[in-house]
Amino acid sequence: MQCMRHTLAILYFAVCFLRRLRKSFKMPDSDSEEEPTIAEDIVVTKYKMVGDMVNDVLKQVMAKCVAGAEIVSICDLGDKILEEKTSQVYKKDKEMKKGIAFPTCISVNNCVCHFSPIRSESKAELKEGDVVKIDLGAHVDGFIAVVAHTMIVGATSDNKVKGRKADLLRAAHTMAEAALRKVKPDTQNNEVTEVIQKAAEAFDCKPVSGMLSHQLKRNVINGEKSIIQNPTEEQMREHNQCKIEVHEVYAIDVLVSTGEGKAKEREDRVTVYKRTEETYQLKMRTSRTFFSELTKRFTTMPFSLRAFEDEGKARMGIVECMNHNLVEPYPVLYEKDGEFVAQFKFTVLLMPNGPLKITGIPVDLSLYPSDKTIEDKELKELLNTSVSRKAQKKKKKKAAKQAEAAEEEDAPALVAEK
Repeated sequence: MQCMRHTLAILYFAVCFLRRLRKSFKMPDSDSEEEPTIAEDIVVTKYKMVGDMVNDVLKQVMAKCVAGAEIVSICDLGDKILEEKTSQVYKKDKEMKKGIAFPTCISVNNCVCHFSPIRSESKAELKEGDVVKIDLGAHVDGFIAVVAHTMIVGATSDNKVKGRKADLLRAAHTMAEAALRKVKPDTQNNEVTEVIQKAAEAFDCKPVSGMLSHQLKRNVINGEKSIIQNPTEEQMREHNQCKIEVHEVYAIDVLVSTGEGKAKEREDRVTVYKRTEETYQLKMRTSRTFFSELTKRFTTMPFSLRAFEDEGKARMGIVECMNHNLVEPYPVLYEKDGEFVAQFKFTVLLMPNGPLKITGIPVDLSLYPSDKTIEDKELKELLNTSVSRKAQKKKKKKAAKQAEAAEEEDAPALVAEK
C-alpha cells in the first residue's frame, strides 16, 4: 500500500511538472486548443483575401460564357485561375495548404448543380439564351470562400430577357438578399428558410427542395449547422434546428426553379467528389496512387476528376475509393425538362457590427424586367433594411445626436417641473 502511494505521488508530481513545462513554453493542451475564428483579425484578413480572389475568378469565367463556348474549357479555365491566384500568396509558408475549395461547375438551364465535365466525355457548348449557373470556390490556410452566380447568355441592355427567365433571376436575387439580411446572430435557421420561401413565391417560383446552406469552418466546407430550403415533411423532421451566432461563417446558397423545385439524378457521370473521414487499405495500385494524390492536393476539399492529368486512371481509382466510402459524390441534379433553375451563393462573416459579405458580385436587374412585385409586408420591410455596416454606423450616430437634441429640448421643461 505504501509503495502504491509513493508511486501515485511520483506520477502526480510528474504531471504537475509537465503542465508547468507546457505552460512555460506556451504549448496549449490539444484538448483545449480552440479552432481559429473570425474573432481574430488574421482570420478575417485571410477570408477577405480569398473572397477577393474568388470574385475575380467569377468575373473572368463569366466573360467566357458566350454562345459557342465549350463548357469543359470554361471549367478548366476557372480551376486554373483559382490555383494560380491561391499559389501567389503566403509563398514563404511551405506548409500552408491553399487552392481550390470547390471546382468550377457550369450548370445550364434545368441542370441544378455540379456539372463539371471531364475533357474526354463532354463537348457541350453554351447557346444564346441559356441560363448559366457558375459555381466555384477557393481556400487559403483552410479558410474557405465560395460563390455562385447566374447569368443568361446574350442578355444585354439592348437584348433584355423577359418572361419566366426574368422572373427566375429576380426570384433568386431576392432570395439571396433576403437571406443576407436574415442571417444574423440569435436567429433560428428555420427563420431563414421561411424568408427564402416567401421571396421565391413572390415571383411564382419554387426553391429547389432540400438544398442546404452550410456553416463554413477551417478545412470544413459542410459544417454541422445548415439552413434548408423548401423542405419536405420528412426533411423538416430530420433537419436539425440551430441558432446562428456571432463569429460564424456561412455559405448562403439559394437555388430556385420555374418548375416544381424537385431535383433528381440522371445518367450524367459524377465528376465532383470530396474525401471522407473513413479509412481503408486500398487493394489496387492505381487506386492507391490516385487517393494519395487527391489527399495531398485537396485534403478535405471537393475536387473534380478533371484535375488529374490521367483522367482514365482517375476514373479507375475513384471506383474503389467510392466502394469503400473514402470519398463522397456530388451528383449532377436536374429539374424537369423545359424548366429553368437559377442560383446565387455568397460567403458571409457574421461580425459583431454586422454581416460582412465577402463573395458575390452585383446583378444588373434592368436586364430582367418582370411584372411581378413583392406584396408581403414583412419581406418588403426586411429587404428595405440596410446591410451596409457604414450605413448602420451613420444611423446609430444620427440616432444618438437626435437623442441628445431631444434631451436638450426637454431640459427646460424638466427644470420648470422641479
